Amino acid sequence: MSCCDLAAAGQLGKAGIMASDCEPALNQAESRNPTLERYLGALREAKNDSEQFAALLLVTKAVKAGDIDAKTRRRIFDAVGFTFPNRLLTTKEAPDGCPDHVLRALGVALLACFCSDPELAAHPQVLNKIPILSTFLTTRGDPDDAARRSMIDDTYQCLTAVAGTPRGPRHLIAGGTVSALCQAYLGHGYGFDQALALLVGLLAAAETQCWKEAEPDLLAVLRGLSEDFQKAEDASKFELCQLLPLFLPPTTVPSECLRDLQAGLARILGSKLSSWQRNPALKLAARLAHACGSDWIPAGSSGSKFLALLVNLACVEVRLALEETGTEVKEDVVTACYALMELGIQECTRCEQSLLKEPQKVQLVSIMKEAIGAVIHYLQQVGPEKQKEPFVFASVRILGAWLAEETSSLRKEVCQLLPFLVRYAKTLYEEAEEANDLSQQVATLAISPTTPGPTWPGDALRLLLPGWCHLTVEDGPREILIKEGAPSLLCKYFLQQWELTSPGHDTSVLPDSVEIGLQTCCHIFLNLVVTAPGLIKRDACFTSLMNTLMTSLPALVQQQGRLLLAANVATLGLLMARLLSTSPALQGTPASRGFFAAAILFLSQSHVARATPGSDQAVLALSPDYEGIWADLQELWFLGMQAFTGCVPLLPWLAPAALRSRWPQELLQLLGSVSPNSVKPEMVAAYQGVLVELARANRLCREAMRLQAGEETASHYRMAALEQCLSEP
Repeated sequence: MSCCDLAAAGQLGKAGIMASDCEPALNQAESRNPTLERYLGALREAKNDSEQFAALLLVTKAVKAGDIDAKTRRRIFDAVGFTFPNRLLTTKEAPDGCPDHVLRALGVALLACFCSDPELAAHPQVLNKIPILSTFLTTRGDPDDAARRSMIDDTYQCLTAVAGTPRGPRHLIAGGTVSALCQAYLGHGYGFDQALALLVGLLAAAETQCWKEAEPDLLAVLRGLSEDFQKAEDASKFELCQLLPLFLPPTTVPSECLRDLQAGLARILGSKLSSWQRNPALKLAARLAHACGSDWIPAGSSGSKFLALLVNLACVEVRLALEETGTEVKEDVVTACYALMELGIQECTRCEQSLLKEPQKVQLVSIMKEAIGAVIHYLQQVGPEKQKEPFVFASVRILGAWLAEETSSLRKEVCQLLPFLVRYAKTLYEEAEEANDLSQQVATLAISPTTPGPTWPGDALRLLLPGWCHLTVEDGPREILIKEGAPSLLCKYFLQQWELTSPGHDTSVLPDSVEIGLQTCCHIFLNLVVTAPGLIKRDACFTSLMNTLMTSLPALVQQQGRLLLAANVATLGLLMARLLSTSPALQGTPASRGFFAAAILFLSQSHVARATPGSDQAVLALSPDYEGIWADLQELWFLGMQAFTGCVPLLPWLAPAALRSRWPQELLQLLGSVSPNSVKPEMVAAYQGVLVELARANRLCREAMRLQAGEETASHYRMAALEQCLSEP
């Protein structure tokens, strides 16, 4: 058989590739083409390679492209099987006068024909050819060779068919196809556009696995696409805007890529564009903001102008979409704009190394205020039937980001929306699994092509906590939140989140947002303790909260790296204990004793005596564990000292317990060992408050303080109240 005959036989694959979607019955095909049936019989009865070649050639001549249907393809497969194509793909000897790739081309053509059947595309005999097929994509040869081009087309046909099966992407990734596709695309040889299309499909289906298997090659593609994007002057730059988000890695984006992407986006967004041109650019910018924050934007005048332009365009898009009633909202675009607005909020509130100058911040805050007004207007129209839609979740998220930083503007509108926000948060809290799914849908909608990043928490309540923390300080919003049942919801949420940090759970895998959420809940409760003490006394949920705080603090104060959370829990518990002092749970029970012992541990270990070079006397200094976070801790510490002082006269058992802990003795010893000049007045006042109440509450405490030179120490520090108390019998 001649080389030309082999090439002709290869056209069988083309017949399969161009098969009609319409599949006539087999008996109709037989009555229409009895010659084909005779040739299929000859193919089945072939005894050697030459006879199979001849039969294939006859079948090819009997079948016109487009006439072959799925059942006929299956009959051809039944006649040929996989053995013959397998030998064609692996043979190293071609007939005289034939290029060595001709036999492989015929084998690939047969596989392409078979792969048009989804069942055969998932067959193990096809899947185990993936590594061989992948090598064909990067094999060099004459670019004008028609047979070689045909083989490349057939190879892509096979790989695309496999990718369309349920487990196909996983097999392709494991078989080295991603690297081969990257190299084929970067080589810009014949079919490189097909390589890019298949890469896009694999990244969309299994992004994490693709990057795990072929990160260097994918980064090389990203560099090429970024460079093309930066240089593009035609419509291709808008197509690249749509492709590039898929090629951003889950880890660090190379700096040279960020430079090219920012330069390309600056040129696009700085021009007058139609919406179909602008929207992909906004979505790419949002993806970069999600992945890199503001690190991809250069410092200096050009960077600040670009960021201001981004946020401005995003705000305009949000207002156009949400203020006009009856307009169809492009939810993916608006959600991308939300991400850019959030970037603007972060930069406007950053004090150090902000890209924006103060006049730019003032201008952007005003622009974002109008866009947030549009978001509030949209949420006011949301009915119960839409509360589980991803776009509503995204809208609540951006409002939460705004309220975390700004509650004074739009106060009336925010107060009007608070009942909806409480109901919405309660609905999603009660259906936590659906809330997590919503978070993933939001990320898919606008930011990431597959899974969400850590900045997309899986519940609406966590998004609203910072804003509610600010609002509970104000009378009007606080009354609305209380009326709508927010405190009870927050208690349930706190207890549920606390379970995630309890023994038996691996806290090392928890996102930081869980602990931050717990701390913010504590801040809200602290606000309520101060501004609405009656609520704490009458609402049963706070009794449950107090019980949890008491049982949890002893273990929490012993855990490394969780001092700030322990400070929140200790201070909140001490303040609540003062209000709930008549509760049976606080009458010297094991839980209450354990709690106050842990609170004393937190309060007593904050400061130590530290020697100073060239001086005989030590100075009062922060303990190493407290020193690094004292800026965040000191207000809680002082409030905790004040709350403990208030608890002493209300709980008669507390002073003897404090004496047994040796806190008053050790405190006086500490003050006696350091220079009075090193102790700030506010520290002196805090220490004196505790010592005075302990001395007044218990005679044994007074005696222990006297034995520790309490009167002398009080005189040195001008603690008049303590000195007078210790002078009394």
